[in-house]
Amino acid sequence: MSEAPTDPMAELLRLRASIDNIDAALTYMLAERFRCTKQVGALKAAHDLPASDPAREERQTARLRELADDADLDPAFAEKWFNFVVAEVIHHHIKAKGETQG
Repeated sequence: MSEAPTDPMAELLRLRASIDNIDAALTYMLAERFRCTKQVGALKAAHDLPASDPAREERQTARLRELADDADLDPAFAEKWFNFVVAEVIHHHIKAKGETQG
């Protein structure tokens, strides 16, 4: 018994709907992450701590590369994404520090 052929357009629409849902979830998760890092930036600024923590970033990079590998995602891509996010976070921390000193 063979399966009925799938309508490619219906399958495309189904897959795109899943992608749209995932994109929405990623956006909300990223927003939540930045809410947390904003609090970290305020704490660092209030206590004159450095905007970046290279040792933590190194640990997180290794951790995320391992998670990516486990998830069958290119670890190099995961590291690029993480570096992009961390650069933005550090920018926000530097800005927060300037605002507390101004």
